Amino acid sequence: MARRLTPGKLVIASHNAGKVREIGELLRPFGMAVASAGDLGLPVPEERETTFAGNAAIKAHAAARAANAPALADDSGLEIAALGGAPGVHAADWAEDTKGGPRNFRRAMLRVAREMTASGSSDRSARFVCCLCIAWPDGHQEFFNGDVRGEIVWPPRGARGFGYDPIFLYPPLGSTFGEMPPSRKHALSHRAEAFARLIDGSLRR
Repeated sequence: MARRLTPGKLVIASHNAGKVREIGELLRPFGMAVASAGDLGLPVPEERETTFAGNAAIKAHAAARAANAPALADDSGLEIAALGGAPGVHAADWAEDTKGGPRNFRRAMLRVAREMTASGSSDRSARFVCCLCIAWPDGHQEFFNGDVRGEIVWPPRGARGFGYDPIFLYPPLGSTFGEMPPSRKHALSHRAEAFARLIDGSLRR
C-alpha cells in the first residue's frame, strides 16, 4: 500500500551539496525539513546493484536506518541504444580517473563517441533515466521514475549543465542539455518527471 510523507524531517541520501539544495527547494513547500547524508556524517554505501532502482534503494535504506527518519535517494544515468543501454548505471564510473583523480566527463563523452563508432550502428537514440526511492526506517519503500528521450551528438555542444549534457540533444527544441538555460532543462528533465510523480504520489493531498 502506498505511503504518504508527512511534514517533518527528510534525509537526502547524498553528499552532493548542489543536489541537496535543489531537492530541498522542491520539497520545502510541502513542510519537509531537509538534511543531507553529508551534513549528518553518514557513510556512503557501496552501490552494488545493476539497476537504477536497486542503487537508489541501497542509498535510501542506508540513510533511513542510520538517521531513523525517512530518506530520499536518486540514481540516474544515460542509456544509449547503440551501446545496448550502456553506460546506464555506470554513467558516472565512465568519468572516473583510474589514478584516483576527480571525475572527468570529457573523458566519459570521448568514450561514448569511440564506442558508438566501434559499434557500427547508425542509431543515435538515447535517454536519461532517473529513479527516486523514499525509504522509511521500518523498511517500507516507494519508487518514482522519470526519463527523457533524445539523441547523441558529436562534437559536444554547449558549456551549461554537467555530465553528459553537451552530447544529449533534445529534438523538440533542437538543442543539447548543455546549451539550455538551467531553468529550461530542469523543467523537462528525467529528474523533473520523477519528482513530479513523487509529489503527486507522496506529498500532494
